[in-house]
Amino acid sequence: MDSRVANSKTYCSARSFASKTSKQGTETSSEPKKDISTVEDPFDAPTYNIPEKPVTFTEGASYSLIILAGLGVAGAAAYAVFKELIFEPKEYKIFNKALKRIQDDGQVRVRIGSPITGYGQESRNRAARQRIPNRVYTDEFGIEHVEVNFYIRGPHGAGKVFTEMFKDKEDKQWKFTYLIVEITSPYKAQLMLESYMPAAPA
Repeated sequence: MDSRVANSKTYCSARSFASKTSKQGTETSSEPKKDISTVEDPFDAPTYNIPEKPVTFTEGASYSLIILAGLGVAGAAAYAVFKELIFEPKEYKIFNKALKRIQDDGQVRVRIGSPITGYGQESRNRAARQRIPNRVYTDEFGIEHVEVNFYIRGPHGAGKVFTEMFKDKEDKQWKFTYLIVEITSPYKAQLMLESYMPAAPA
């Protein structure tokens, strides 16, 4: 009798445990499943999402100095061009006037041909050719004089030019004291194109 009672209790306990286990399994299976979220790899992110590195004060100052230096160089170049075009040196004024006078002279054209070009020195160096030998002085009457000499060349010959101009005090214009052209090729000749002495002031 005691054996049956013990077996009955054991059976009931096992049944009760199985029932609880089944119930817990049912409750667990009835819970909603959570979605598996995908973790984004930061190395696969597009590059446009990367924030720009802020510019430091030192970098900004460096950029400003570079810009200012560029503007300074451009300004200096513009001033040099402006100065040469507007404030033309005296020797270049005399050179241009003398060359224009020679280009218009039939005696010179018939000997060396046309067009006629002028340059400072017999050299392949461009700077040397553009440099015009000159002398500037003021006489005892306060009249300013400029002497220049340069070379000329045409299709058929060449020569050398000696000239001086003075600045008239009355009309403030440059006038020739003398203009001499020495033809060196094809044959030698000397031409006096201008000759004038300013009158002494009273």
